[in-house]
Parts: sequence; structure tokens; C-alpha cells
Amino acid sequence: MDSSANSLINPDARMGLAGAQPGAGVPGAGQAGGADLGGLGGNLGGNFGQRLSGLAQMRGNPRAPLIFAVALLIAVVAGLFLWSRAPDYKVLYSNLSDRDGGAIITALQAANIPYKFSDSGGAILVPSEQVHEMRLRLASQGLPKSGSVGFELMDNQKFGISQFAEQINYQRALEGELERTIESISSVKSARVHLAIPKPSVFVRDKEAPSASVLVNLYPGRALDEGQVLAITHMVSSAVPDMPVKGVTILDQDGNLLTQPSGGSGLDASQLKYRQQIERNTQQRIDSILSPLFGAGNAHSQVSADIDFSRTEQTSENYGPNGNPQQAAIRSQQSSSATEMSQGGASGVPGALSNQPPQPASAPINAPNGASGVTTTPVSDRKDSTTNYELDKTVRHLEQPMGGIKRLSVAVVVNYLRVVDAKGHVTMQPVTADKLAQVNQLVKDAMGFDASRGDSVNVVNSSFSTEVDPNADLPWWRTPDMIALAKQIATYLGIAAVALFLYFVMVKPAVRRAFPPPEPVAVAALNSPDEPILLDGIPAAERAGGVSSVAELEGDAEMMALENAKHKYERNLEFARSIARQDPKIVATVVKNWVTDER
Repeated sequence: MDSSANSLINPDARMGLAGAQPGAGVPGAGQAGGADLGGLGGNLGGNFGQRLSGLAQMRGNPRAPLIFAVALLIAVVAGLFLWSRAPDYKVLYSNLSDRDGGAIITALQAANIPYKFSDSGGAILVPSEQVHEMRLRLASQGLPKSGSVGFELMDNQKFGISQFAEQINYQRALEGELERTIESISSVKSARVHLAIPKPSVFVRDKEAPSASVLVNLYPGRALDEGQVLAITHMVSSAVPDMPVKGVTILDQDGNLLTQPSGGSGLDASQLKYRQQIERNTQQRIDSILSPLFGAGNAHSQVSADIDFSRTEQTSENYGPNGNPQQAAIRSQQSSSATEMSQGGASGVPGALSNQPPQPASAPINAPNGASGVTTTPVSDRKDSTTNYELDKTVRHLEQPMGGIKRLSVAVVVNYLRVVDAKGHVTMQPVTADKLAQVNQLVKDAMGFDASRGDSVNVVNSSFSTEVDPNADLPWWRTPDMIALAKQIATYLGIAAVALFLYFVMVKPAVRRAFPPPEPVAVAALNSPDEPILLDGIPAAERAGGVSSVAELEGDAEMMALENAKHKYERNLEFARSIARQDPKIVATVVKNWVTDER
């Protein structure tokens, strides 16, 4: 204990403590003072000194950082292991109604399945390995119930169901299938379909066509184009028998009508697209034939097309007179002849006078062969002849498709020609009349000009308005771009100059005052006169300019030596005081040893 205490205090500190303690030169007083000091230090600073010594030992222990690093590593590994063992949650159902969501939560709690909600609260999440199993289990319970029902509704038909209920179930199943088909489109979030199917009637005049209303709920930021709306319309009309395309109405979730109203006189999207395509193709042909003549951008054209979208069907029969009856073809010919003969017997209206009994037959002996007793004489002879000739007949059936061009109007404007003379001056000159006539003919050929339908072409030669650059004749160093660049560079240089000024005038002196340079080391070579004396790192002779004497240098060296000794004494004294404050027992032991040695 005594040797360790003596080793902790160097001789200089020992000297400082001896000078500081009262009665150090008197043996009795020194022993009594040491005993009192040791007892006071043991009573007052015992506990505090033990704590400080324990903290100092912990700080000085080289194993403490290693123990802390190992503990931190174990905590990180344990946290990563627990995080890896946590289940991965995936979406079970999303966009559920409150009723279906509550029923599904009840079913999950009954099955003891962990669940949680998404950040937005619109989806129910369960562990990924149980998603498919829970979907099947919930489907067996009929959850969720708010989904659309298709033709599976017809699977569980009850025996003895009425025709009306069967028709309603069929309509519901058809609506559900249409909803599923429409929801398969990427832009549609959900859909509702309402069908109005009238009862069939045996009377044609009372027959009504079915209709449909479709409400689509689109995803945020998405929209249906004209082609998609037309496709949904045709799909619904084709799924229901006898439903016309005009009977389908489509709305979005904001109540906007997406289909064209029935009976509208305007053109639909396909017709407008066809018209624009014809105008664009005609304009491209005209521009492509004028660009090599005048250069790109020196000739512009605009085309307006009048399209006939009406569909016409015409059937006609024309009969023309025969030109030459002898050369006409005979369709049919009929002739007949009739001859009436008179008799000598009774004749007239049958009656009592004319109904006489027949006379006995008599044959004259001298009568000629083949002649009877009754004489006949011809009364009238008639002949008829009928001839039918073929007529000139023309039957014509004309069906004109829609989309024919009724009229084309083309307007062309041509810029003045750019002419450069021998001196390099550029002038703009108008186009000659002959060249304009050629341009007019080229445009007619490119557009397919037809005077019978009223096409028109107008070619105008005019100077295009171009902005003249006022800085074209200025030297490069006077252009606005160069002036702006010079201003920008001057701004940066000014900022740099201000920054340097602040650094050298304010920042650097403040840094020097806050962190002064170390005091110069002066080495006095008293025992070795050959070595030079340094002041501020510079030989004293050089610093004095060679004028200082040896006596002055020796005086300066002695003064610096005294100052160094004074500083060293103060450091030792402060060190001894700090030890006395930390552990008074050691100080008491040291003083006791000093008193014992003096005896």
C-alpha cells in the first residue's frame, strides 16, 4: 500500500505537498496533521472515491469495448432473426363493403387466423401461405356476398319455380356475366349492368326491342377512349338477342354520358376519324410534291373534305319502244279459225212448235254419194291470229356505299423565292405566273381533282412573315448572349471576391484568436555554448539582427528557464491536488510515510 502510494506521486508533487501542508517541518505536527487528513478523507470521500475508482477501472479496461460490441452484435442478430420469422402478409380481399368486411373478420377470428389491414384500410391482409386456403374456406361460406353473380345462379334452381322467377334469375345471371366481362378491361374498376328485356309478343306492331344501361367505375386517372366505348356497346348489344346498338347507354362514375345519344344528327367518332384521315392523306400528297420545288416550310396546304355518309339503295325498271317491229323477237303467236254452216231442218228455239216428231227417213235413189237428204250452206267464216313480241326492259339495282367523297377544297400558299445575287445579298422575289400555273396543275393531279363534283383549288403566292434578327449584323462580343454570359461571370467573380474578403478580414483572425499557435520553445544551451539559443524557433543572434550581446542572451535564457520551472511547479501542484481530491487515503499514506522517514 505504501509503495504503491509513493509510486503514484512523483518527487516534484511530493515536494509540493510538503510545502502545502502546515507544520510539515515539525515532526509531531506533521504526524498529527497526516492522521487527521487521512481520517477526514476516509470518512468523507470513501464512497465517492470507490465509485470514481470503479468507473476509472471500467474505462481503463481494454475488454469493455469488446464486450459492448459483442452485446450489440447479439442484439442485432436476434432482431434480424425475429424479423425473418415474422409472417409475410398478402392481400386476401380488397374494396370490400362494410358488411362483407365485418363478416370476413368474424370468420378469420373464428378460424384463429392472424390478419391486419393495409395502410389505406381498403384491404385485408393475411399470411401469404394461408391466402388461397382462406379464400376457398370463405367462398364455401358464401363470402364475400357483394360480388356479381353469373350463370352459376342457375345451378341451384328449385323444383316448381315459376316462369317469372326463372326469367328474373336468367336476367340477373346475364347481367352478372356482362359485369364480369366489362370489369376485365384494364381501365374499369367495377361495372353495373341493367337490362330491360320486354315480354315477347305475337303481334309485330307491339314488339319492343330490349335496352341496356351500363355504369362503369374507372380507376383514378384513367379514361375510356371512343374505341373502347364502342367495343363495350357492341359487346352488350351482341350478348342480348334483338338488342340494337343504339339501345345501349354507358355512363361513368361521375355521371358523364360516354355513348352518343340516339337520334343525334352529328357524326360519330369513326366517321370523324375517316374524314380526318382523308384530309390528312390528301394534304400529305400535296406537301410531298411541293417540298422539292420550294423547300421544306415554303409551301403550306389545307384540305377540306365533304364526305357523304348516307347509304343509298335504288331499284328501277325501264321499258323502251321497239325500234323495228320486223326485227323484234316474238314471244308467242296464236291463230284460230271458225266457220258456221246453216241446215234445212227445223231450227229455232225449242218449244211446242219446233218439237215435231221426226220424219221417216227417205233416201232418194238418184242422190249423189255422200249426200244426205239435208242440205247445208255456209253462213259465216272467222279467223283470229295473235302475236306477242318481247319488250325492251332494263332492271337496275344500285347500292351506293357510305363514305363517298362529295367535294374537296384545297388551299395552297407558296412563299416568295429566295434569290442570292453575286454580292451575297438575299432578296425575296414572287413566283412567276407560269410556275404558279404548274403548281396549280400539280395540286389538282395530287388531290384527284374532279370538276363534276365541284372540287376547288386555290393557289396563292405570298411572302411569309418572318421575324428579322436585329442582332444579325452585330459583332459576336456585342450580342445579347455574350453580354448575358459576361454579366453572369462578373456576378460569380464578385461573389468570390466578397467571400475572400470576409475570409481574410474576419474569419481568419477569429480562428487565430480562438486557436492561438503553440508557445515558442526556447532552449538555453548553458552547458554547451556551441549550440545557438532559439527564440520563437529562430536563433537569437539572427532575431536580434546581430546586435544583441552575449550578456543579453544569457539574461533571456535565465528568465525563460525560471518561467519553465514555475510552470512545471504549478503543473505538479495541480496534479497533486487532483490526486488528493480523488483518493484522500493515498495522500494520507504518503504524508505518513514522509513523517516516518524524517524521524
